[in-house]
Amino acid sequence: MKDTSTFISDLSEFIKTNPELFVITGAGVSHGSGIPTYRDDIGNWKGNSPIQHADFVKKESSRKRYWARSFSGWPNVSSAKPNSAHLALADIESMGYLKALVTQNVDRLHQKAGHQNVIDLHGRLDQVICMDCGNLICREELQEWLCKKNPHMLEKEDTRLAFGPDGDAEVRDEIIQRMKVPSCSSCFGLLKPNVVFYGSTVKKEIVYHLSDLLLQAKALLVIGTSLMVYSSFRFCKQANENCIPIACINQGATRADKLFSLKVDGDCSEVLSKLRNSLIS
Repeated sequence: MKDTSTFISDLSEFIKTNPELFVITGAGVSHGSGIPTYRDDIGNWKGNSPIQHADFVKKESSRKRYWARSFSGWPNVSSAKPNSAHLALADIESMGYLKALVTQNVDRLHQKAGHQNVIDLHGRLDQVICMDCGNLICREELQEWLCKKNPHMLEKEDTRLAFGPDGDAEVRDEIIQRMKVPSCSSCFGLLKPNVVFYGSTVKKEIVYHLSDLLLQAKALLVIGTSLMVYSSFRFCKQANENCIPIACINQGATRADKLFSLKVDGDCSEVLSKLRNSLIS
C-alpha cells in the first residue's frame, strides 16, 4: 500500500503532465474554515433535510424556517476565513496549472483566498435576489433588516448554536414561527438567497460554458466533494466520455470513484498544502 508521500508525488506528476486543470471543489475544502460538510465519509446526509426550492417558493412556513436559521447561521459564514486548502489552491493557480476552478461552495472563500478565475456553480450566499424583478441585495444589508424586524432573534439561546452547511443553524420552532420574512423593496416580490436550492437546477448557459471549458482542459481534478449531486457529477461523466483523465482528493467515498485514474483519500488542507510544496520544489 502506498504511503501519503507517494500519493502526493503521483498527484504532483499528474498535474505536471496535465497542466491545464479543470478543478471542482466542494464542502470538504471549506471544512477547515469552520463550515460543516453535508455528508459523512460514505456519502450519507448529516443533519436536517435541506430546504427545497418548491417549498421555499410555495410555503411561507418554509421561508420562515429558512430565514430564521439563516439569520443565526450567516455570521459563521460571513466571518469565515480561507484555510490552508484555499490558499494552497490559489498558489497552484498562480503557478499556471489551472484552466478553471468550479466550486459547489457558496461561501466565496476561494475569492477571499485570491483566486482569479472562479465559477460559483451553485451561486453565492453573500447575495439575495428578488425572484420577481431580479433585484440583487447584499446579504449583510438583509441581515440588518432581519435584525430590525425580528428583535426576538437576538434573545439568548439556551445552548450554543449548532451550525450547518451554507449558513444554516439550529433554531427553536417557537422562534421560527415568530419570524418576519423579507420582501423586495422595489416590487415587494419574493426574496431568496442567490443560490441553487435542492430541487432547482443550474442555469443551462452556465452548464454549457463549463462543458466547453472542460473540453479545453487537459484533466479534471475533484477536491473535497462526494459528487452526490448531479450538477457536479455530470462533469466527471463528460470527462470520462471524452477520455479526459480524472484525479480526486477527498476524505471518503464519492459517486465517481470508478472513474478516477488517481485518488488521494485524505484531508483537503493537508493534501493540498503538501501538493503545493511538491509542485514548487
